[in-house]
Amino acid sequence: MEKASSSKKILFLPFLQIPSGHHQVAKALIDGLKLKHPSVHCEVVDILSYSLGKAETVISSFYLGWIKRFPRIYSTVYHWNVYRNLEKEKRFWIYEMIFLNAMKRLLEEKKPDLIVCTHGLPSYLLNHLKAGGDLSTPVINVYTDFFIHKVWGKTYIDYHFVPTHETKKYLVEKGVMEDRIYLTGIPVHHEITRNVPVAQDYPIKPLTVLVTGGNLGVGAIEDLILRIGNEPSVNYLILCGKNKALFEKIKELNNNNIVPIDYISCRQEMNALYERADAILTKPGGVTISECIVKRKPIFNYHALPGQEEINLYILKKLGLIYELNLSKHDHLSIDEQLKVFFQDNQYLSMYHSKVNQYLQPILEKDTMTILEELVFAK
Repeated sequence: MEKASSSKKILFLPFLQIPSGHHQVAKALIDGLKLKHPSVHCEVVDILSYSLGKAETVISSFYLGWIKRFPRIYSTVYHWNVYRNLEKEKRFWIYEMIFLNAMKRLLEEKKPDLIVCTHGLPSYLLNHLKAGGDLSTPVINVYTDFFIHKVWGKTYIDYHFVPTHETKKYLVEKGVMEDRIYLTGIPVHHEITRNVPVAQDYPIKPLTVLVTGGNLGVGAIEDLILRIGNEPSVNYLILCGKNKALFEKIKELNNNNIVPIDYISCRQEMNALYERADAILTKPGGVTISECIVKRKPIFNYHALPGQEEINLYILKKLGLIYELNLSKHDHLSIDEQLKVFFQDNQYLSMYHSKVNQYLQPILEKDTMTILEELVFAK
């Protein structure tokens, strides 16, 4: 197998250079594959940097600035452009004009045996090339949110790794053959270990709550901290990422119940933090949520970025996999009290773990890496 694998070349296509779920999922798949097949050649290419060079940095900065300064406008444009009227296909002419020739050059240069898309735009371009008979290389879509939007190529893509039953049903309705669709969830790195279902009761020790999303900026976390009470029975570990300003602000609070945690690059360390936590307070990013689900930790939302995260939140609430905290200043319950209400009610805990089991059961029937291996080494 190793001799055969040494000639295999797999091209992974996220989008933009900024850290995102698209890159994290690509990394999870690459590391999982190379763990068993170290000689498989895996390469990650951002088509924007490949085609436009240093302009990618400017475009990334504009994109992040737009979300931060004009969130409502971004949300409206996002929904209108890629999520409205999902039953109707849409042609994105501007993407074809800017990127299609660059994609052809990239494929001619790399000559991959398999292509994995973790973002919709490269998938769209490859779907277009396949429709015209210009590409025969197998392509896998690996979806990194809990929904599929219009940019993703669908009809001519060979395989689909989908997050939910609803997304599988949507693709079947679009004419994709069911045996080409794999219910994998959003892939999680193997160093984030899967917890087994256990009986969950209210923790006797003080609750430990892990707060993620510090890279978002000081504002959203500050709003959260203002709603935290002074309950000695609830401790908060706040992941600040590379946000030094947030780290220092929390240190200055000098509150023993609120502990800032600096940037973590080691997944094993992140896994250990998940293990310590009784609950996770987070934003509804696809990868973070999927990690929390496989750790079987109750998830509470405190903020959602416009666009993808808003839609993820809506879907996750329908699935019963996330609870939305009330951060309104008019609500008389602090964050501490809202969490204690949840954990003191065995019915809440039982219902949550039932929903998690229901979601994970079909996903765990066949390991994602086993599926990927079979596709990589398919004759």
